[in-house]
Formats: sequence, structure tokens, C-alpha cells
Amino acid sequence: MGEMKILVVDDESRMRKLVKDFLVREGYQVLEAGDGEEAVDVFFQNQDISLIIMDVMMPKMDGWQAVKEIRPYSNVPIIMLTAKDSEKDELNSFDLGVDEFISKPFSPKILVARVQALLRRAGASQEVGQVLSCGGVTVDKAAHVASVDGKPMDLSVKEFELLSYFLENAGIALSREKILNAVWNYDYFGDARTIDTHVKKLRSKMGDKGERIKTIWGMGYKFDAGQ
Repeated sequence: MGEMKILVVDDESRMRKLVKDFLVREGYQVLEAGDGEEAVDVFFQNQDISLIIMDVMMPKMDGWQAVKEIRPYSNVPIIMLTAKDSEKDELNSFDLGVDEFISKPFSPKILVARVQALLRRAGASQEVGQVLSCGGVTVDKAAHVASVDGKPMDLSVKEFELLSYFLENAGIALSREKILNAVWNYDYFGDARTIDTHVKKLRSKMGDKGERIKTIWGMGYKFDAGQ
């Protein structure tokens, strides 16, 4: 764990110190940035950053724009922090490829737990494992590559994990609660828009094969294992 670098981005130095202290206590190495522009510079100067904790409202360049600058080059897990608690902000975060969304004020212990869970999931997906394939959709966990009819897809960490979970449970109806517990790996308090948004994006990236992710009304989803 000590080898893992986490970039904490916030224009409030006290907030950065608070988050840093809790992360360092858990054995992480923490880099800091005071605005989105600095965050982008720090990230590209340190290609071994394992996760980013990004505030939204910052001078020079806000968190949204910083994520837009980073995402085309990396699927590094990103946790977004915001003082706004709105559906629009949350959906915007997920649309940009953000993996987690946490509203201020928050419990530093909860933040650390989510960091650990996200890194654990990202690490597990990089371990040597089976190649999952169903109906022309393939996930190679060892290579961390997902493809449709042999054509690679550009998926975020959460989208990759979600697709992997669907393939592992092809043909089985899965409740939203079960998916959240398995993919997000923490007790989720809130409505189902988190998973619904990710499913929507995943379907669009799968093209025609996106139709294999069936909606089970009033329950959740099922990956169609048919021919």
C-alpha cells in the first residue's frame, strides 16, 4: 500500500491537510495540488498515481475541466468532491468518467474506506484471471481490456468492473443493491441513479451489443446470455 500515490486536489489547504493526514495514516503517499491546472501538471509528471481525489470548485481550472484533461489519457480512479449535493452534479461526474462522487461535508474515515475499496477493485481487475466472454462481448481481466466483436472499448474503471460483473453472472437477474455491493464494494445510501447512469454509458459504448444488458423493471439488470 505504501507504494500507492494519491493526488489530492483542493484549493483549501486545510481540506488537503485533513484528507492527507488520514491517507498517510493508512500508508499512502500523497501528492497535492491547489487547483485543476496544477493537478493536471502534477498528474502528467507522476505517471504512477493510483487515484485522484478532486474538488469541483477551484480557481484557474475547476475539477470538471481537470478530469476532461486527464481522462483521454488515463483511466485512473477518480473520486469527485463537491459542496453541491445535486443530481445534476453527480450525473455530470459520472458522464465524465468519475468513479465516485462524495458531497461535502464528509467523514474522512468514509472517504478513506471508499479509497481503499476503489483501489482494491482496481487492483483486483489487474490480477491474472479468467477471460470472460459471452455473445461477442469479452473481458480480459489480466490485460484489463474489454472488447466487442474483437474491437477494444474505452471503459472507465467502474464500467470495466460493471461489465465484468455482468459477464460473470450472465443470464442471472441482478438487483441494483446486489450490483452496488459487488461493484462499488461499500454500503450505498441513496437512490439507484449511480448504477443506472453507468449502465447507460456502458450500453452506448457497446453499440448494438448494449442491448444484451436487459432492464428488469422494478429490480435491476440482467446480461442476456442467449445466442
